[in-house]
Amino acid sequence: MKRLLTIVAALVAIIALLSCQPQPHQPQSIGAQAAAAMLGPDGASMGTVALTQTPHGVLIAADIRGLTPGGHGFHIHAVGACTPDFSAAGDHFNPEGIGHGLNHPDGVHPGDMPNIYAGADGNVRADYFTDTITLDADVSHTLFDADGSAIIIHEKPDSYGADPGAGARVACGIIQRN
Repeated sequence: MKRLLTIVAALVAIIALLSCQPQPHQPQSIGAQAAAAMLGPDGASMGTVALTQTPHGVLIAADIRGLTPGGHGFHIHAVGACTPDFSAAGDHFNPEGIGHGLNHPDGVHPGDMPNIYAGADGNVRADYFTDTITLDADVSHTLFDADGSAIIIHEKPDSYGADPGAGARVACGIIQRN
C-alpha cells in the first residue's frame, strides 16, 4: 500500500509539473489565408507570397519573378508598410526579441526564414513551413498586430548569422488577410 501511495504521489507531482509548462498555441483559424502582393522599387508586380494557417503552423508559398539569379534573403518584417523605399517595413518580425539568424544559439526569431533562390530566368517558387507565426489574432506571434507585417526580399542571401548581410530590399509586400 505504501508503494502504491508513493507511485500516486509521484504521478500527481508529474501532472502538476506538466500543467505548469507553457502549452503550444493551438490555432483557432485553421484554413485562414493571407497574401502579400510583392512589388519592386518601381511599383511593378513581382508575384505573391501566400500564407495558410494549418493546425501546426503556417505554410508560406512564394511565387516570385523578376529577381536577379541566385540567393536572396526572405524575411517577415515587423510593420505592414512598404513606402517609401521599403524601409517603412522596419526590422524583422521578432516579438520575443531573439537575436538574428537561423544559427542563433537562442533559437530563430519568427522573421527569419531560409533564403530563396532565383533561377536564370529570375523566377522563384518556394514553400516554407513555420510554427513561429500565426494568422490568429490576439497572440504575441500574430502577423496581424496593430501595425501589421510585411514580406521583404533582399538583393543578396542572408548569412544566417548575427549580421544578416542580405543587402538592399528589392521587393516588398504587405501581408493582408484574404
